[in-house]
Amino acid sequence: MSKLKQLLFPENRPPAILALADGRVFHGFSFAATGSQVGEVVFNTAMTGYQEILSDPSYAGQLVTLTYPHIGNTGINTFDNESPKVQAAGLIVREYHEEASSWRSQTRLSDYLKEQGIVAITGLDTRDLTNHLRDHGAMKACIVTGDFNTPIDEQAAIKKAQDFAGLAGLDLAKEVTIDNQQKWQEGRYDLASQNFKQSTNTPYHVVCYDFGIKQQIVRILHDLGCDITLVPAQTSAAEVLAMKPDGVFMSNGPGDPAACDYAITACQELLAADIPFFGICLGHQILALALGGETEKMKYGHHGANHPVMDVATKRVMITSQNHSFCVSEDNLPAELTVTHRSLFDHTIQGFRHRSKPAYAFQGHPEASPGPHDALPIFNEFITAMTSYRQQQENAHA
Repeated sequence: MSKLKQLLFPENRPPAILALADGRVFHGFSFAATGSQVGEVVFNTAMTGYQEILSDPSYAGQLVTLTYPHIGNTGINTFDNESPKVQAAGLIVREYHEEASSWRSQTRLSDYLKEQGIVAITGLDTRDLTNHLRDHGAMKACIVTGDFNTPIDEQAAIKKAQDFAGLAGLDLAKEVTIDNQQKWQEGRYDLASQNFKQSTNTPYHVVCYDFGIKQQIVRILHDLGCDITLVPAQTSAAEVLAMKPDGVFMSNGPGDPAACDYAITACQELLAADIPFFGICLGHQILALALGGETEKMKYGHHGANHPVMDVATKRVMITSQNHSFCVSEDNLPAELTVTHRSLFDHTIQGFRHRSKPAYAFQGHPEASPGPHDALPIFNEFITAMTSYRQQQENAHA
């Protein structure tokens, strides 16, 4: 073993493998929890933000491969989580660095993963793995950690991967959602004060469906003047309308949108009420399904922070953060919808607007956590729609 390899992959790290359902096996080393975990393996091309990625509920059921080679350098802190815990099923990296160099770091990535029982593997060729996934698509896989005395049973690991049900047809939104209705009163993190902003100027009451919502989304809505009520995924439209909101937001989340029949029904009833509506990611897909559209599983999805998206009307291009394995299909696209944004990678639909109702949706992640802030103005249309809606309500009761 070379001196460099001894430094990066010391002998005290136990062996681990990543076994794919098609029979390929990648060898490496464990640096987190011990055991085995199945999931769908995907690759993420972001250069930073591994903490936000790991804690994003949209990654539930997935083994995340990070294509950037050096991971662990910035450690972990209590402020950058997108949810209260790690949501990804497992982590795959080229080179894990134990010691962090960021002044904001509070603990090491390996300790963060161990505390939550998350398996992780380092030392394998993530370029080779990514090329394999690009050629053959995201696939079922299994990470298995071993010890220094007993060889890992590769065939058993492959069988575990093959037996995993996969994400198609799987409703994970109801698994990651909150249990009870909650109020949210926290804005974005302020680096100068090293705390989250708080505002009392929140004139718009917004009900947010939590299908696995990222905290940065609700923080941005709070900063834009929204008094937010978070509700569980299976909350009925009648319960929401009884709260008399100025707008309804449907969040990002994991799994197959077509399996969320309860959310599709609620969306249809909310649209009938002509209330301002905004959906991101899974919420974007649910709105399309509610209007009679279709969704489909992508070959390897969009996962990263460098995805170019074009505004169809202005031709302006934004670099966006993306995390989805399903997309709205071009087939049978509802006539009521106008496509507003498209991916410049594969021309898939990235946004649309209802032609006659105050409803619109965006597939990417305009909260940019992690990622560039180009798409942040996407939120403004929701605020504008609620302003108009409130004026109409006031005029109607004048």
